[in-house]
Amino acid sequence: MAQVKIYGIREKLAPVRERLSETIHQCVMEALQFPADKRAHRFFMMEKEDMLYPSGRTDAYTIIEIAIIEGRSIEAKKMLVRLLFDKIRDEVGIAHQDIEVCIQESPAHNWGFRGMHGDEVKLNYKINV
Repeated sequence: MAQVKIYGIREKLAPVRERLSETIHQCVMEALQFPADKRAHRFFMMEKEDMLYPSGRTDAYTIIEIAIIEGRSIEAKKMLVRLLFDKIRDEVGIAHQDIEVCIQESPAHNWGFRGMHGDEVKLNYKINV
């Protein structure tokens, strides 16, 4: 299970939403070996005055938060971050300096989906990659 939140300025994020979502999902599938049908993305489109960001960034500044069940290797998570930087730059046109990624992990028992606790659900994909 992965939940992805994407934050950015509305006028920059809205035109690339579908392409960005597809790119993020491709990265998650490659790095974490997720199945194609496991996409859960939410876009938070901010007004410019509500999105403050560090100097050296542009209005394309985008924050990606990924919540996952713990168990992925450091290598898999680092691969995910690297893929996100490079593929988003190449396929969506957002520069490295305008992308921030945070992966947040929690134990399966802290998750609930399909009416069950995360540690009780039989998943059709591996967690330990």
